[in-house]
Amino acid sequence: MRSALNFSPNDGTAPGSAFHKGTFCHCSPNATRQARKSERGAGHFKAILWLLAFAAFVYVMVKVVPVLVDNFEFQDGVQTIARFASATRQTPEQIRAAVLKEAQKDDVPLDEKDLKIEAVSGNVRIHINYSVTVDLAVYQWTLNFHPSVGNDSLT
Repeated sequence: MRSALNFSPNDGTAPGSAFHKGTFCHCSPNATRQARKSERGAGHFKAILWLLAFAAFVYVMVKVVPVLVDNFEFQDGVQTIARFASATRQTPEQIRAAVLKEAQKDDVPLDEKDLKIEAVSGNVRIHINYSVTVDLAVYQWTLNFHPSVGNDSLT
């Protein structure tokens, strides 16, 4: 029966190894300290950068999402106006007044010149172009919206 060689990391008898302060390592203690010294703080710096990037993303979303939600609500309201205008045979002036009232309700900065209404034989088309500027403290972001809705008659 052969006897097995038993090298324990604590006795320092393994070939090419060094025993340093209760740990088993393959390099000199000075090289280990220098390597760790150059790596010190790199993990914290990356974490701080990611945290700053995430905070910037959240800040932009807090500023932009309400504008996008207002646009969605406004477009939905204009679609409803177009449907009812077709059913009740409203004039373009009545439709224009209803759209401007909806814009005011949904906090959409809309002028009469940005609004184009076509109402011909029961078909109503509403084309709107407007812009909203979002202040991001370091940048002014202009969001351009072009909602266009229509209600073609079924006949």
